[in-house]
Amino acid sequence: MTSKIESQVTDLERDIIKEIINIGLARAADSFAAIARDKVFLKVPDIQLIEIKQLIELVTKYENTHSIIQSEIKGDFNGATLMLFSDDHISRLSEVCLGMLDVQKGELSVMQESLLLEISNIITGALVTQLANILKTNIYGSPPKAPKNSIADSLKDILVQHPLFQPLVFTVITRFTHDSRSVELPLLLFFDSKTLLKILEIIRTFELGKNNLTDTN
Repeated sequence: MTSKIESQVTDLERDIIKEIINIGLARAADSFAAIARDKVFLKVPDIQLIEIKQLIELVTKYENTHSIIQSEIKGDFNGATLMLFSDDHISRLSEVCLGMLDVQKGELSVMQESLLLEISNIITGALVTQLANILKTNIYGSPPKAPKNSIADSLKDILVQHPLFQPLVFTVITRFTHDSRSVELPLLLFFDSKTLLKILEIIRTFELGKNNLTDTN
């Protein structure tokens, strides 16, 4: 069933939103490449407006198999990013970025958790900064954290407080290549429905054909 908000978004507006996110991710990829020491590719395959129950189920599924780093997006927009790291991701990142060999799977060391927090901080920070420039808004990312309690439960608390919240979810695959080996890191970026309406209002003021989305001056 199509939601009321989703029905308000035209195909062209979806494409514009995806392009804006892609521009932000290009900057994030450049920033991440500095610590990954090789090529980094980020892309947004799709935009989904999903029901609260689906979001909780999605996060719960990943929470059972991944270490999750959470950052909030604040200011004129309200949203969050969740970076998802499997044991294999963590082992590969530890080898490439920390020079660790024969990484043991299981509980994170202090250095490994710091690395994951730094990666999330770099990617979310670069993405949010670029979005703020493109959309001419005052937004910023909070310091990332590695929640010790259930993220799904904390999301439920937020959703109970804001019953009209319907998240706009971008599922992003972050792929970086080092020594011809690739690692893919899932990233969930989501905004609440109020933020989506703000974004739509902004892009509807664009004079298509005259404004260049890459012009952030």
